[in-house]
Order: sequence, then C-alpha cells, then structure tokens
Amino acid sequence: MLDPSTINTLAQRLDEAERTKSLTRMFTRDYPDMTVEDAYAIQRAWTRLQLARNRVIKGHKIGLTSKAMQSAVGIAEPDYGVLFADMFYPDASAIPFDRFRAPRIEVELAFVLKSALRGPDCSIFDVLNATDYVTPALEILETRMHRVDPDTGQTRTVADTISDNAANAALVIGGRPIRPLDFDLRWIGALLFRNGQVEETGLAAGVLNHPANGIAWLANRLAPHDEHLAASEIVLAGSFTRPLEIRRGDTFHADYGSFGSVSCQFV
Repeated sequence: MLDPSTINTLAQRLDEAERTKSLTRMFTRDYPDMTVEDAYAIQRAWTRLQLARNRVIKGHKIGLTSKAMQSAVGIAEPDYGVLFADMFYPDASAIPFDRFRAPRIEVELAFVLKSALRGPDCSIFDVLNATDYVTPALEILETRMHRVDPDTGQTRTVADTISDNAANAALVIGGRPIRPLDFDLRWIGALLFRNGQVEETGLAAGVLNHPANGIAWLANRLAPHDEHLAASEIVLAGSFTRPLEIRRGDTFHADYGSFGSVSCQFV
C-alpha cells in the first residue's frame, strides 16, 4: 500500500494536470506495484481537493462494466468515480471543446435515486425500489494522464484509470424519464450518431446483464469506506457502446427509440 504522503502527492499531480489541461505521467510507471485500493485512495484524496474548491458532489459513475473491457484490462469487476455538479450539461447543449484535452463519448443510462442505497447487502431489487427514474445519458471521458507512455509505449492500467476518477469529465442528461419497474431495462437500446452518421449501437443488457446490477455493486463497494449512495444522486450505470473520440465541431445524437434521445455539440 502507498503511504498517505505519496497518495496526497499523486492526487495533487492529478489536480494540477486537470487545471492546466496537461498530462501527467501514469502513476504505475513510478509505482508499478500500486493496487486498486491505492488507486481509490488517490481518487478520494483528489476528491477532497475538489471539495475544498467548493465543487459539489452530485453523483457517481460506473465504468468497465462490459466483459470485453474487463478482460482487456485484466480485472473482474467494474470501477467507479465521482460526478460533480459542474460536470452536468442539459440535452442539446453546446459544450466548449476547449474545456477538454482529448475527450471521448459513450452511451449510457443514468439512475436518479429517490432514496439512499447502502451496502454491504444491496441487491438489484433494492436499486429498482430506490430509483425515481432512469434516463438516457452521454458520458464524456477525459484523461489527466498519458493513456500510452511516450517513452516506453506502456499503456495505462486499471489502477491508473481509477486514480484518474475513472476517466470522467462531464455528462449530458436527456431523453424520456423511465420508471424502473415499467420496462425491462435490459432491452433499452441506442443508436449513437456523429454528425448524422451512425457510429455505434448497443443494448443496456451489455452492462453487467442488467444496468441496475452496477448500481448495486457500487453501493456494496462503497460500504467498507463508510460511504453510500445518497437520495437524489445521479449514477451513470456504465456504457453499452465503445468510446468515440470527439473532435471540435462534432454533433452527437443518441437515439433511444421510444425512450427519447440526448444530444450535444462540441464548439
């Protein structure tokens, strides 16, 4: 385990990289034995730095929810990060491209909670009962460290990604509010258009067989740290498309069929 001083130093490196829109060296180059728990400790230290600047936590995100992505990075469970209020954009927003360095975008479902969820025994049924509604969402990913080391060609590990707030930067909420017991959420699908052309398609069942499973996993994962998902939190359940690189001027439109759509443009 990394000592508290090192954890705080690495959190400050991430904070500086975000504020200057630069890239820091991946942490596993300097600390190759860094564990997943070390990574979450860095993320929590980074979160404390953001809260000290008066940023407000509005929810959480879950990533690495597909079996293919988990196999690619050599893990057997998802990861998670924190959503701050200033990350949220309404549907059809014009988003400043210069806010980011090298953003990517994914298609997801967002769960809006009406009551708190606590582990360690949270189930999918607890999640469905605690959810006010589910809505389409686009997650905007960003990295504050190199995805590929320029000197060695080494790719970042899951520990690097977790440290980096699970690569989250922003999100767009839109579409039709869905009562979680009114439909089988597994069968919600989406077409992701870039500039009028379909780039990706996906089905929500690709998220841990049911998108609510990820919310239950997160509540249980937070429990050992005496943390929980609070009422009114918004939780991104995980992507069911691969991430697309975003270019200045791109317009993205995710069509969820009868469940509405969500869109944004990068200006």
